[in-house]
Amino acid sequence: MLKIQATVCFTRGIVIGPAYVVPEKIKEKPVVNSSHIIDQSVEKARFERAVEEVSQDLEKLALEHDVFAAHLAIVQDPTLSEEVEAHIEAGKTAEASVDETIEGLKLVFQMMDNAYMRERADDIEDIGNRLMAALQQKSLRRFPGLSVPSVIVARDLFPSDTANLDASLVLGFITAEGGVSSHVAIMAKNRGIPALIGVPEIVSSVQTGDLIAFDAETGEICIHPDEAVKADFFERAKALKEKEGALLARASEPVISRDGKTLRVYCNIGSLEELNASMAYSPDGVGLFRSEFLFMDSDHFPTEEEQFIAYREASEKIGKEITIRTLDIGGDKELNYFSFDHEENPFLGWRAIRMTLDMPDLFCTQLRAILRASAYGPMRIMFPMITSLYEFERAKALTEACKASLKDEGTAFDDHIPLGIMVETPAAVFMADELAKAVDFFSIGTNDLTQYILAVDRGNEKIKHMFNAFHPAVIRAIARVIEAAHEADIEVGMCGEMAGDLRATEILLGLGLDEFSMSAQMTPDVKEKIRSLDVSKAAEKAMKVLAMSDVDEIEAYLSLNSGSDTIID
Repeated sequence: MLKIQATVCFTRGIVIGPAYVVPEKIKEKPVVNSSHIIDQSVEKARFERAVEEVSQDLEKLALEHDVFAAHLAIVQDPTLSEEVEAHIEAGKTAEASVDETIEGLKLVFQMMDNAYMRERADDIEDIGNRLMAALQQKSLRRFPGLSVPSVIVARDLFPSDTANLDASLVLGFITAEGGVSSHVAIMAKNRGIPALIGVPEIVSSVQTGDLIAFDAETGEICIHPDEAVKADFFERAKALKEKEGALLARASEPVISRDGKTLRVYCNIGSLEELNASMAYSPDGVGLFRSEFLFMDSDHFPTEEEQFIAYREASEKIGKEITIRTLDIGGDKELNYFSFDHEENPFLGWRAIRMTLDMPDLFCTQLRAILRASAYGPMRIMFPMITSLYEFERAKALTEACKASLKDEGTAFDDHIPLGIMVETPAAVFMADELAKAVDFFSIGTNDLTQYILAVDRGNEKIKHMFNAFHPAVIRAIARVIEAAHEADIEVGMCGEMAGDLRATEILLGLGLDEFSMSAQMTPDVKEKIRSLDVSKAAEKAMKVLAMSDVDEIEAYLSLNSGSDTIID
């Protein structure tokens, strides 16, 4: 038996079954040119046919998977065609021209500082694979012989790979490469598939047919487990399945604490595909709709109509309140069609509300789209990265101007749509009492707030262990924001990772949080946790935590005092 410990855990689920090791792709170097002078018109025509064939395939795939809409935009980008045709005119075959163009584009992405954009190099390679397959009339399928439900083991998987997979044959994924922004990670999380990524030794440690067991939540992997380990995994998997089934059965019921307080448990959404998957968990609404995915999955700034259609579709699908965060670009998120100036500290630079206030035409395009969509279901608008009352007032003024223009046009919208802010900077914490008098709601973004309060770059390997939302400074900041909100008679939610951490549920309830928003998969667990708790007792524990001065002390206290055990009949 071989045990491996994965360190990147982002889904949950316990799996035991046969491994299917995806064959490595062997890249054949295309012929640069023929032994005779090539016919440029023939090669260009071959390339054009390949683009047409690939475009037709991607148009169909884009109906089910958002990522392929971005792939389609790249394939149809005139710049790509011009680059390939330039290589053909230099005497190269269509295959060689596509290869050189794709390799050049990949290098551009691989050299980027931003982790998310570096991961997009895989998308470029996937597009190249599609074009090459079309030119050579070859199949893209990579799963020969996969006939029974298996744990898919691979060095890496591209969007085209997973699109060709029969979901009924997938127990889970383990990949040697990739990060939390990789396609396979996003896809697994969206669909609730157990997965582990960034496990370098996995490909060399397992063969197709080997029995493999893994726990996606703990990162534990066992290859050739002995009878005792198998029995343990089967028992844990059975218990988890029974628990999840019971939780899902109650997921649509109201969330009421033992002493009668009603709360809302919302989900965070980063794509329309994720929205579709979230509905299985019956969230009470969407507490964070990350609108930037519409911009990042496009090759241009989305038009008002394109955004309106997306927001309306989301509202009509879920049929519950949706909180749309306006464009939050910059820092760790970039656009491949818009150049940001180099910044020494991009997380402290020109991003989010700072960018959109400086680009009012872009901002108003989005605001008009959201307002128009608000006629089709309850919506809220949330502004990110607010540090002053002035920023909110400017954003509100632009919103009012957009309302006026829509009224003049006779366009329907919700004239009373709530306007709120993300509280994710120390400035917003210290200004919370004044901001609370101006806005309609708060939503605490603990991911950025923790990073800024603790001055910790969570992407820095040397110090990321210091990133901890249970630090006393962060807990006290949260308490201050909730108190300020309630004094101004507005509600306050939380949409950072802490909201879905069951260790934090009782303390947040005790501090007075009104709304929890997290990944959809966690909503049934948090709902059941809240139902088992008494708000008054939770408040007593919260007061004890606020008096603590050490993060280890807080975490130890929470592990020993996690509230009532959940009992489901």
